[in-house]
Amino acid sequence: MSGHNKWSSIKHKKGAADAKRGKIFSRLIKEITVAARMGGGDPNANPRLRAAISTAKNENMPKDNIERAIKKGTGELEGVNYDEVVYEGYAPGGAAVLVECLTDNKNRAVAEVRHIFSKAGGNLGENGCVAWMFDKKGLIVITKDKADEDQLMEIAIDAGAEDVNDEGDSFEVITDIGDFESVKEAIEKSSIETELAEISMIPQNMLALQGKEAEQTIRLMDALEDCDDVQKVYTNADIPEDLMN
Repeated sequence: MSGHNKWSSIKHKKGAADAKRGKIFSRLIKEITVAARMGGGDPNANPRLRAAISTAKNENMPKDNIERAIKKGTGELEGVNYDEVVYEGYAPGGAAVLVECLTDNKNRAVAEVRHIFSKAGGNLGENGCVAWMFDKKGLIVITKDKADEDQLMEIAIDAGAEDVNDEGDSFEVITDIGDFESVKEAIEKSSIETELAEISMIPQNMLALQGKEAEQTIRLMDALEDCDDVQKVYTNADIPEDLMN
């Protein structure tokens, strides 16, 4: 893997702040609802739903909330229909940005996303303009106090992981989508606690940004994260750690 998404790797650090803003539960409920609508309400037969439920449990979402979201997805309870939309664009300095949305109003979503890009000095592009720069992979983040590197490496690679990266205060395990569940299960069975486990878009290469362009890109990413219709944001911007903390 010729690069990683630093923005993905710090999501778990931002989690507490997101929860305070009441956004993380809302996003998880949307994801569970859509996953159940598309693949059925049985997590054993629906990998996307299984992953969403696992993430919700890691965020201490009450069981009742999870069950209601599933029932809304399967039609047992009345709920909002969300559409999946992906927007692509460029941050200041030319870094690629992928924005995954779940929205009940596509016109509102694209207008808000375009406004955020423009205000931050970026540009919303055409479909396909940057998606080719990313690979869809499984991403598992483990903080260094939870695992020994050699042990984690052996467990992950034996289970089918593609790579294990040292990212400062954490390890990132990268997997093929088809091996994500088995690698995650192998790590958890070894009593290693995961901080983040999800299907992610991993950049093929990183673009280093400095100074004003780096600061503008951070503002762009933060504004996108705060948008109600936005579920996940990815970038290949390589931003100095001291600016992201």
